[in-house]
Amino acid sequence: MRGTARDGGGGGAGLRVAGGAVRKKSHGGAEDRSAYQGIQFLKSFGQHILKNPAIVNAIVDKAGVKSTDVVLEIGPGTGNLTTKLLDACKKVIAVEFDPRMVLELRRRVQSDPAQNSRLEIIQGDFLKVDLPYFDVCVANVPYQISSPLIFKLLAHRPMFRSATLMFQREFAMRLVAPPGDALYCRLSVNTQLLARTQHILKVGKNNFRPPPKVDSSVVRIEPRHPQIPVNFKEWDGLVRFCFGRKNKTLGGIFRTKNVLELLTNNFRTYKALQVVPDKKQLIEDVLATDGFGEMRSSKMSQDDFLRLLAVFNSKGIHFA
Repeated sequence: MRGTARDGGGGGAGLRVAGGAVRKKSHGGAEDRSAYQGIQFLKSFGQHILKNPAIVNAIVDKAGVKSTDVVLEIGPGTGNLTTKLLDACKKVIAVEFDPRMVLELRRRVQSDPAQNSRLEIIQGDFLKVDLPYFDVCVANVPYQISSPLIFKLLAHRPMFRSATLMFQREFAMRLVAPPGDALYCRLSVNTQLLARTQHILKVGKNNFRPPPKVDSSVVRIEPRHPQIPVNFKEWDGLVRFCFGRKNKTLGGIFRTKNVLELLTNNFRTYKALQVVPDKKQLIEDVLATDGFGEMRSSKMSQDDFLRLLAVFNSKGIHFA
């Protein structure tokens, strides 16, 4: 399982799964590389090899793959995880950017007709390809595309059952952070609006060759079904305001001159009015409701944000 990135090399958290790797010494200050059957992995691109097969088995187990499932794997690399998934499911659809990895993956399964017939490979940038139907997703995600990858998956229809994803540990813990946690942020709120998130496995950096600078974690994401009925763009607009200074009170955020001006422009655009009601009074009415003015984003729940958005909307104030 290998992270795939738009530059073809993977990001800081792109950790390759491979076997029998040999670490090559750097020469003349050149960057460190590792080789797997002649394929060069660049450490600077986050191409670290997962050397512990127990972790591969644990990821397949935690993914809850069924024999009738179509599995989407992002960044299969040399195919260690892919072959395990093929043994457990009906079909694997692997999205891989690097043409060298595509050739290696095809070579690896060609001697097994059963596996070969159940593997479909899509070569391309995950963020740009059209995704087919799948039941579950498994991926090891490069840091720089972690957030857009999650929201592309969660926007996919029809909904999938679950995604088992490996991230850099701090990013993973932001996904699962509850209100009041130091890592609770806009990412936490937005992801948890659309899905249930659960931390399931910590993967220490020493499980990789060469070891990355940080540990990783595997998170299970299950889309909410049915989805909470809210305009996500408007929701995200509100949350963006709130988490600009997450430890300030909402009163301190929404009474600032810049925020008042932005909300006034939104109001005028949404209502197509030249004359806008007293914006300060509208904001004060919202902040006076349910004690919102004294709340802090860092400790607000999903329900708190949903109620806040509803009150803003009732006053004609929108965020999209």
